[in-house]
Amino acid sequence: MAQARVCGVDFGTSNSTVSVPAGNGARLIALEGDSVTLPSAVFWDADGAPPQFGRAAMAAYVEGDDGRLMRGLKSALGSDLIHEKTRVGNRAIAFTQIIGRFFAHLRAKLEAAQPGTDHVVLGRPVHFVDDDAAGDQAAQDVLEAIAREQGFTEVGFQYEPIAAALDYESRITAEELVLIVDIGGGTTDFSVIRVSPEGATRADRSGDILANHGLRLGGTDLDRLLSLDHIMPDLGLGSLVHGGKAPMPQHYYLALASWHRINAMYAPGVAREIRELRQRAVRPDLLDRLLAVLDQRHGHALAMAAEAAKIDLSDRNVTQILIAALTGGRDKALSRTGFEETVAQPVLRLTSGLAEVLRQAGVAPRDIGTVFMTGGSASLPVLREAVSRCLPGTPIATGDMFGSVGTGLALDAARRFA
Repeated sequence: MAQARVCGVDFGTSNSTVSVPAGNGARLIALEGDSVTLPSAVFWDADGAPPQFGRAAMAAYVEGDDGRLMRGLKSALGSDLIHEKTRVGNRAIAFTQIIGRFFAHLRAKLEAAQPGTDHVVLGRPVHFVDDDAAGDQAAQDVLEAIAREQGFTEVGFQYEPIAAALDYESRITAEELVLIVDIGGGTTDFSVIRVSPEGATRADRSGDILANHGLRLGGTDLDRLLSLDHIMPDLGLGSLVHGGKAPMPQHYYLALASWHRINAMYAPGVAREIRELRQRAVRPDLLDRLLAVLDQRHGHALAMAAEAAKIDLSDRNVTQILIAALTGGRDKALSRTGFEETVAQPVLRLTSGLAEVLRQAGVAPRDIGTVFMTGGSASLPVLREAVSRCLPGTPIATGDMFGSVGTGLALDAARRFA
């Protein structure tokens, strides 16, 4: 019997990768030009042209093409949004269909790199949904069904932090206890696992996994909080309506600051509601800005500006949130200290998650040989410093921030389906 062709797919909130075995290891395949990462974004043209993906999708949006940009698609798996539809031109498109088309694009790239691949291990967060086992299983079931619709006959799942551990293990020379901290776009996952050169050859690693824990918390949550604190007040958040008797409803701003809910703000009824509130607003000029943002569909551009400022603060103490051209107001200065104050609550949740996974594993911080951090947000100083405070003196290692999980998934697939 011919050996099955296998792969790993890391479908991320912000970026995705596809990996295949290569010799004794694994490699990521090119998904967009020479790049092995593909932003998890789809642009649906209003006139019915085929959708665009990744950087091309975001470029189409920035260049003003008529259509809908969808980003943060993975977040829909853990919400009621997955069962809803969104309008593009005169069409209503289900979120499962949108994710399915994205998977079809990944599958086409895989077929070009390794024809005939029909076995896959998909990465998944420890929890798609916090404290909801039924919702968590439902999210995995939807993702499995999408993969099977794209022609995968065998579908397995691996926790993303375990996949990252398998990638890290491929480079070590001695046994150690490792804490994996995988901070992605939509979730943060933790695992405590015993790794060793000998362990790298075993398909069953259940005896080496001491604990797994996860939070529905990631880089897009930091983007949202940054936007709410530093962008949305320029559009009326916190201002008063009804003759100064009540604050402007927050749900409009929460949606506009959340990647996977921005398109809902473009529904005609939303602008109508805001125009009615404007009639009794203390600052109608701010609501005029909000209405202009919705009319010009600048919501995703605002989210991109928030994300860019967050990333910029990784290397600088002060940056500018470039929103003047989008809001009609001014660009906003943002310091690293100001950003850290904005994200203090998520950082506290991160440290609580670290403590919980160590508790579940029955180990103390001093027992951990290395912390391996991965994921697109793992390079943020505020998060790395929080990890260092929880495990003082423990070395922090990093691999490919965007590729470690994908590489580990292919390693897992090669052993699982051997």
